[in-house]
Amino acid sequence: SIEMDLLHSNGVLIIQHLQRDYRAYQDFLNFMSHVGDPRNIFSIYFPLWFQLNQVVGTKMIWVAVIGDWFNLIFKWILFGHRPYWWVQETMIYPNQSSPCLEQFPITCETGPGSPSGHAMGSSCVWYVMVTAALSYTVRWKDKSAVTLHRLTWSFLWSIFWIIQISVCISRVFIATHFPHQVVLGVFAGILVAEAFEHTPAIQTASLRVYIKTNLFLFIFALGFYLSLKLIDIDLLWSVPKAKKWCANPEWINIDTTPFAGLVRNLGALFGLGLGINSEMFVTSCKGKNSCKISFRILCIAASLATLQLYNFVKIPTHTEYLFYILSFCKSAAMPLTVVALVPYCVHSLMRTTDKKLN
Repeated sequence: SIEMDLLHSNGVLIIQHLQRDYRAYQDFLNFMSHVGDPRNIFSIYFPLWFQLNQVVGTKMIWVAVIGDWFNLIFKWILFGHRPYWWVQETMIYPNQSSPCLEQFPITCETGPGSPSGHAMGSSCVWYVMVTAALSYTVRWKDKSAVTLHRLTWSFLWSIFWIIQISVCISRVFIATHFPHQVVLGVFAGILVAEAFEHTPAIQTASLRVYIKTNLFLFIFALGFYLSLKLIDIDLLWSVPKAKKWCANPEWINIDTTPFAGLVRNLGALFGLGLGINSEMFVTSCKGKNSCKISFRILCIAASLATLQLYNFVKIPTHTEYLFYILSFCKSAAMPLTVVALVPYCVHSLMRTTDKKLN
């Protein structure tokens, strides 16, 4: 439509302004784009929070998975273009050359652009972290504590918005999103996170509930995709555009395709359910050692170190279906490691040490 073309063209002007006037902050903006990467939720934020507060850690995975699932569905419905290919194909510049937008190694996302997955993932998970931190101070009753709570409230929400704005600017700067797409992503993420503030049932969900949820999310997404394909609507229309207009073919990554994100999230949710409902979790995280600060610190350090090793495991991409299967398994292994394997090993080590001392 004309209105959407005008919105996009104004967005291109903003991108050009950022790339011209904020060149000195390129490294910082690229870093903030990595900060907003939804994959950091599973490898950094979740291991930290789950050992500090299992309720918050569990909520974080649910919010991240359901939020990213809604992001996928919204992207399929909205058919949002990305700046780096839109400027090459639009007819809004008939009498002049298309604007030149610089691309970066993280520019060439292959899925549709609206709403921004980075902005949505970042806002939903940071919303969970900020509200969790404030829940500790809201119980303070004396006057000085109330003042401290208000200062903490202002500080944490300021940090929240600084991070969200920085992530949004970074995604616009690298020409992978238009401004309206990142704004939509931020507020969509907040809505998803707020919804889970009133969903306590996830804390007591059985493995059967996790499996049923996984099946529903997968079947709905796949059914939605196949149904539209039957009427000649290809929901993977963005992939060939990304391959055609990406400045460097090596920047195209199968890990950014819509189904790759879906499989990754379903694996993480399944791994969480498997871990929480395992005997190893009950023995370690519900045992006497679970209250010890030393136990939690060791679990955090071991979890973060182990998950970084997963980054060295490269999944072969030559066969798409094999990639999805192995991606599911790798994603499931990460929360399983944090929830069950690492705590059980730390618990066993501490128990052995206690016996030797006695």
